[in-house]
Amino acid sequence: MKKAVNKSLLAMAVASILAAPAAQATNGYFMHGYSTKDKGLAGAGVAFSQDALASSSNPAGMAFVGTRLDLGAELFRPSPRSYTVTGTPNPPPAFSLTPRNQESVNDNFILPSFGFNYMLDNNNAIGLAIYGNGGMNTEYPVVNSDGVFHSGTAGVNLEQLLFNFSYAYKLKANQALGVSLIIAAQRFRAQGLEQFAPFSVDSNNLSGNRQSLSYGAGVKIGYQGELAEGFRVGASYQSKINMGNFDEYSGLFAEGGGFDIPSTYTLGFSYDIAQKKYGTIVADYQRIMYSDVASISNPIANIHSCTPGAPATGAGCLGGSNGAGFGWQDIGIIKLGYQWNMVNMDWRVGYSHSDQPIPNSEVLFNILAPATPQDHYTFGLTKNIGSNQELNFALMYAADKSVTGPNALDPSQTVKIQMSQVDFQAGWAWKF
Repeated sequence: MKKAVNKSLLAMAVASILAAPAAQATNGYFMHGYSTKDKGLAGAGVAFSQDALASSSNPAGMAFVGTRLDLGAELFRPSPRSYTVTGTPNPPPAFSLTPRNQESVNDNFILPSFGFNYMLDNNNAIGLAIYGNGGMNTEYPVVNSDGVFHSGTAGVNLEQLLFNFSYAYKLKANQALGVSLIIAAQRFRAQGLEQFAPFSVDSNNLSGNRQSLSYGAGVKIGYQGELAEGFRVGASYQSKINMGNFDEYSGLFAEGGGFDIPSTYTLGFSYDIAQKKYGTIVADYQRIMYSDVASISNPIANIHSCTPGAPATGAGCLGGSNGAGFGWQDIGIIKLGYQWNMVNMDWRVGYSHSDQPIPNSEVLFNILAPATPQDHYTFGLTKNIGSNQELNFALMYAADKSVTGPNALDPSQTVKIQMSQVDFQAGWAWKF
């Protein structure tokens, strides 16, 4: 009977994840954390694994969390997402925008998460975690019969879902190695970009609000170990996830619709103060290599090597081999957290700061993807229910941040993009 109930819980959890992906963005378009407990610590946890979603940070940590099931549901609110254009429009060939301030609609997104870890014996663990990597969503309605890029409602929607199959092995009682196979699915749509058709090698697959799907795979490896009493270190590396092309947007993204998921690496430590009497300090440094992906990192300036036409010609054209992109830079993120126990509950606070992925020169295209926040403030708690269940909560606020620069296709105009975010996650865990 118990096995039947467990199988039903697993099936229901996986089904709910697949049915409800959502678009999000905190560090660029990556999440600041994935498990509810990590989120309360500003995403830090590569050396401090606590639940069945630990493999999202470090697969080695699965050796230390026991057999357990974790379910979470997250409400993410990126608001405002907005842009402001100032400066008098110039006639063609300049690509000018109508001066105004406008906010994106659709401010609330919900994303479930799922993790299950199973201890094969004292030294070996296997697990499955399903979570949204992040994403981006904007939708700017027509104002006075004019869209952002003069082609009706404009915006994008990017969603990524990761299936993390992990294995961890204890080298000794307090040290472990782990590896994950990551299967990824993503979907994308764009609208309101038709005016860029003269700069596209395939204008039939540039815009149009069509859903495009792609799939791919990568690996994550990790180490976690206690080097001295109460002092742990952790390290993990996730490879670039090679994704299939977005065929319906082969005239938008570089390399004929290429949109891989960048590689990342994370280093960190945790320290139990007076054997946890005064809590635990955690700290991570993460690096996201957006330069791995041409469609994300190529600057918009590449479009100047494009010869307009139907179709356009040149490597720098939209969809070309070196096509213009969003111009994002690699970023480093420092994550700090503190966890302590009080009145029979675990409490968490955290702060993280990231580099800015969007240079001032790249604001034009990033009206569609204003991933500007850099400072994240978090709070979380865990309440045990009996001996084998938990309720977990986490809250994140990303302070409003703007980036201002010239319209790359009409330098007489200035564009400001900005965003702030609030994120709330609740989770339930069953320890077997």
